[in-house]
Amino acid sequence: MAGTLRVAVVRFPGSNCDLDAVRALDSIPGVAPDLVWHEDGAVSGYDAVVLPGGFSFGDYLRGGAIAARSPALRRIARLAEKGVPILGICNGFQILIEAGLLPGALLRNTTLRFVCRWVAVRVENDRTPFTRRMKKGQVMRMPIAHNEGRYTAPPAELRRLASDGRIVFRYCDESGEVTRASNPTGTSQNIAGICNKDGNVVGLMPHPERAADRVLSPFDTEDGALLFASLLRRE
Repeated sequence: MAGTLRVAVVRFPGSNCDLDAVRALDSIPGVAPDLVWHEDGAVSGYDAVVLPGGFSFGDYLRGGAIAARSPALRRIARLAEKGVPILGICNGFQILIEAGLLPGALLRNTTLRFVCRWVAVRVENDRTPFTRRMKKGQVMRMPIAHNEGRYTAPPAELRRLASDGRIVFRYCDESGEVTRASNPTGTSQNIAGICNKDGNVVGLMPHPERAADRVLSPFDTEDGALLFASLLRRE
């Protein structure tokens, strides 16, 4: 269909949120998602790429460590250099970091437990391909479900991320205040998502695909759909 944005959702061995991402993308008029096996070179022919949440390769070694060595990541790295929008959700965020497409590291939660609950996040950057339909300071509701989601980086890197506007989402309370109590995993500076210096590669720990339908949300919202719909908005 002319004018349709084609999005590849990359499936790895053990992926379990790939179909959720496809469904969320498919609900956006003008977006056509496809599942693409991680060894399939077809990923290079898409307008955008989503690395879904869940697990990959059983998360042996570390979350995303094996998937980051997949043939797909070499192709995705080249797409990223060309400015193609790349989104990593949860395990996808871990993969992007392990592949060197985003800085820092994702460590075990300070609770040393798997955390699964709905959270509030504040939009810090509304200029990426995945946040253009949001407003800076907007509070979004999405769930998290992870054991290794504590973002950290050297102090100098954290300062650069903040000064360059590359922190995309921060955990906050219901009023939008970034507080220690609203930080569910001990992540540095309440960081829930970041982007690369060009803004086209975005990684976040919350699951927008699980918050893209009002039926799924205890708050009767579909905030997660905004990330996918943002792909259709051009600056």
